[in-house]
Amino acid sequence: MLEQPSTSSKKWAITLAITLTILTINTAIFTITYYNIRDEFSNIQQEFSTLKTTLANQTQQLKDLQQQIAIKDYINRTSLMPWPLIYNQTKDSVVLIQTDDGLGSGFIYDYEGHIITNYHVVENSATIQVTFLDGNIAEASKVGEDPYSDLAVIKVDSGVTTLHPVVLGNSSDLIVGEPVAAIGNPFGLSDTITSGIVSALERDLDAPGGYLIIDVIQIDAAINPGNSGGPLVNLLGQVIGMNTAIITEEEERTFLGVGFAIPSDTINRELPDLMATGRYEHSWLGVAGIDVNLAIAQYLELEKPQGFLLVEVLPGSPADIAGLKGGTEIVLLGGQQILIGGDVIVEIDGQTVRKLNDLAIYTERNKRPGDDITLTIIRSGEEQNVDLTLGERPWPPPA
Repeated sequence: MLEQPSTSSKKWAITLAITLTILTINTAIFTITYYNIRDEFSNIQQEFSTLKTTLANQTQQLKDLQQQIAIKDYINRTSLMPWPLIYNQTKDSVVLIQTDDGLGSGFIYDYEGHIITNYHVVENSATIQVTFLDGNIAEASKVGEDPYSDLAVIKVDSGVTTLHPVVLGNSSDLIVGEPVAAIGNPFGLSDTITSGIVSALERDLDAPGGYLIIDVIQIDAAINPGNSGGPLVNLLGQVIGMNTAIITEEEERTFLGVGFAIPSDTINRELPDLMATGRYEHSWLGVAGIDVNLAIAQYLELEKPQGFLLVEVLPGSPADIAGLKGGTEIVLLGGQQILIGGDVIVEIDGQTVRKLNDLAIYTERNKRPGDDITLTIIRSGEEQNVDLTLGERPWPPPA
């Protein structure tokens, strides 16, 4: 007959089982708690890193604001801001841009990493490399581009370095003769500043694609290949333009004292669309022509040698839909063959049109595709008004 286990042995077995169960449960609880704490700690680390970055950006913004206040105080006391102070304020905002095709410049727009440069600097580039003043290098992606204004926006990771956005001013406040300075990387020579004056306003510039870049600032500050995309600053340290082109002696490629910059008003007008949709829609009439000169005015018996003579009206364009007429007869005037017989535009919305530039600048500054305008034209010696709804300039630009 088998011997029954003692009561004491049973108690020990039960105690051991309970102990093992408790240990197992405690181990499970500990393991779950450990992983939960680890995950929470990881989240806290990420939040701390984000807060640290935010604090760094806010600290930099505060420093920038303090610097701007100090600069304004200096200007209020002296009525003048020296170029060394302007350079020190702006140099950290200027970047070197390297693409498949060469070198250019750009400047930091905001704390999110958006950088403004010329369209021709990054045009058709598969890779864009940005070098900051502190030596940090980052790859950039295209955000938006507009060949008609030679303007592009690219973007880098905002955490690559401490960002120093520029202060954009109003180019509409510029006056001819005002001192300005160009900052950029001519021939790859980083952080170069040259000074000069505003030589003229509302210029137009021939672009490689065969179209005109309008409403451009002319300056005599020395700019050279590599300066393109860099900021043009005024005596307040504000960016009032973007260096874009020069006129050179073709054989020697020497600077002749004539440079051009895209106005900050153009940049401010286009940036929201470029950053939101990648492009900017320009208004469009759909005409080609020639500025009225003395010979044309005499031949057409116009009161003044001013206006824009239509040579061609593109089929299906807003001008064609509105009934504008192009030239019909070739005439030799002043040693030049000119297609005569088309309408002469002399006003737009009551504003005098002396030449194409007046027409283009008015529509660019004040109108968008879909807006209505009223043109005053001279047709067969008679003045009349033509209402027209602007279209969108075709994309891409002509090659």
